[in-house]
Parts: sequence; structure tokens; C-alpha cells
Amino acid sequence: MDRCARFNERLKEAGLNLALIYRPENIQYLTGYTGEGNALIGEDKKVILTDFRYIEQAGRQAPDWQVVRVGGDVRLDEALSMLIGKDQSVGIEEDYVTVAQRRMLEKALPGRTIGCITGMTEQLRRVKEPGEIEKLRRACQISCQALENMLPRIHAGMTEKQVQVALDYEMLNLGADSVGFNTIAAAGVNGSLPHAIPSDKVLMEGELLTLDFGALYQGYHADMTRTLAIGEISSELSKMYEDVRVAQQMALDAVRSGVPNKEVDAVARKFLDGIYPGAFGHGLGHSVGLLIHEAPNFNTRDLSVLEPGIVITVEPGVYLPGVGGVRIEDTVAVTEDGYDNLVTFPKELIHVK
Repeated sequence: MDRCARFNERLKEAGLNLALIYRPENIQYLTGYTGEGNALIGEDKKVILTDFRYIEQAGRQAPDWQVVRVGGDVRLDEALSMLIGKDQSVGIEEDYVTVAQRRMLEKALPGRTIGCITGMTEQLRRVKEPGEIEKLRRACQISCQALENMLPRIHAGMTEKQVQVALDYEMLNLGADSVGFNTIAAAGVNGSLPHAIPSDKVLMEGELLTLDFGALYQGYHADMTRTLAIGEISSELSKMYEDVRVAQQMALDAVRSGVPNKEVDAVARKFLDGIYPGAFGHGLGHSVGLLIHEAPNFNTRDLSVLEPGIVITVEPGVYLPGVGGVRIEDTVAVTEDGYDNLVTFPKELIHVK
């Protein structure tokens, strides 16, 4: 059963005739179209509504969808009024649609029921199809190769920003459509900031350098983190690195179909909290796909269980203000009896000059 058929089954279960999709990633998932606009979908309706700039693109990317031009002489509300019957109901993503857009729909569709489809497409996106996993694998391959290419050039005296720019360039040069998110390059004491912004800080001998990055490939996001040593580092930093590496492997060993997400998180959290109380303050991981952060998650609150096809990060970390931090992250595809690690870059501590 294709994506639209599965979506329409859920739409019918919700008692709705149609859905008007606003979220770009949900439009891409259901139609293949990556431009601006909306998608109107129902059992007997598959329409992309967009303006002149994207008409040809929509026709190429979604050849089995009707493309309706809006803007200029025909406003979106007028088009929807003609496309949606007076006895039909329509669902919208209430967590995404603005108040102004909701009011426009209420005015354009008097008497129609406007329902909620929040999370409906996202639920379908939780488990990735084989083709999606291969795109994620390619995104991870590009990311791994980019870091491999960068290693000989990372050295004391560079700035965090220079490392970031060079790593981003490598990903683009290797075939990434874009970077999947803002690359993190955090050296020394900045490593205690989980989402540090690269700065003019100079890399110094004896520091750790955390790199969190990922390529975007055909709409799918890679996510990986490696922490490197700049020259020789202290025994304290070496131990911190090894403890995080062990915690990550323990969590990876717990990944398999049927295991509750929070239990995987607990494996790494218990180990690290026993050594560094309170220093691992974020969740163990998150799903990736058309967005860099998707459901489900590895954290203390997620009650769902792993299924084959879920692609999720495993990224424990330790963050000590005034000292620095370590994070190691892989992206894995869950299988029946374990996982397929899409990130192949080694995890032994690498020393750069």
C-alpha cells in the first residue's frame, strides 16, 4: 500500500474527507514535491496548490497529482472553495497552521467541518521505507567521508569557525544537497555547551574538539558527532572520552525491535550518572528523516517501543563547565534483532596535530 493510501485510511478513521497539508516535509513525503504551496489529499483527490514559480517543478516531481495555480487572479481561498465540496470536511495540521490561515479557511469554507490531523503524516514517517534508509545511509556516507577528508587539515591554531566552514564545504563537494543543520565545532571549554555555536576561539594543544554535523541528501538528514583530541590531552579528558564511548556502546547493544525507547536511554544514563552526576542532561537520541529531529526519541519520557525501520541517533555526552565535553553520536536503523549503523567513522579517540 502506498503512502497516500495509508494516509487516506487514517484520514477515514478520523472521520474526515480531505486533508490540507501545510508542512513542507509532509508535502514532500506524500507527493514528492519539494517546492512551496499546499497539498489537498483525499480518497478521490490529489491536488498541489502553488504559484507560477513552482508549476513546472510540481508537474515534474508529482506527475500523478493535479497542479492548481494560485496567486494572481486566483487566491488560495477561492481555489479551496471550489475544490472542497460543501458537504466535505477537511483536516489541517493544527500545530503548524497559523491563526490567520485558520481564519482564512473558516471564511473560505463556511459550513464545512475543519478537523485536526496533527501528527497523522508524522506517524507514517516514523518507520522508514527501504528507499528512505538508503538515502539516509548515503547522507551518512557523505558525512563520514567529509570528516575523513578533513582530518589531515585540523590543527591547533585554527578557529572553530574555520573548521565548520571547511567541514561544510567537504560535505557539499561530496554531493550533499546542503548541510542538514548548523554544524557544531566546539573546542576546549566550549565543549561543555551541547549546542555550541562555532566562534573565533582558536583550537589549542591539549583540548578536545567536538564536531556535530550531517549532510542533507535528497531531503534526508544525516547526524553524527565525533570528538577529537588536539595533540596530547590529560588523563582526565582521556577517561571522559572513554567513559562516553563505553556508554554509547552499551546503548547500541540495547537497540533492537520491541525494546522501549526509555530503556535504551536508561542504559547510558545510569552508567554516566554514576561517574558524572548530572553531566548528561539531554536525551540519548532522536529519530531523523525529512527533519533532523523526528519522533520517536530516546529519553526518559518516550514510552513507545522500537520497530524495524526506525532510524534514530545514539548520542550520549558528558559536559563539564570549565573543563569541556565529549559527545559520540551514530545514526542507526533498527532491525528485528539489533541495528544497522549508518555511520561508519571509527570511534577510537583520534589525535590531530
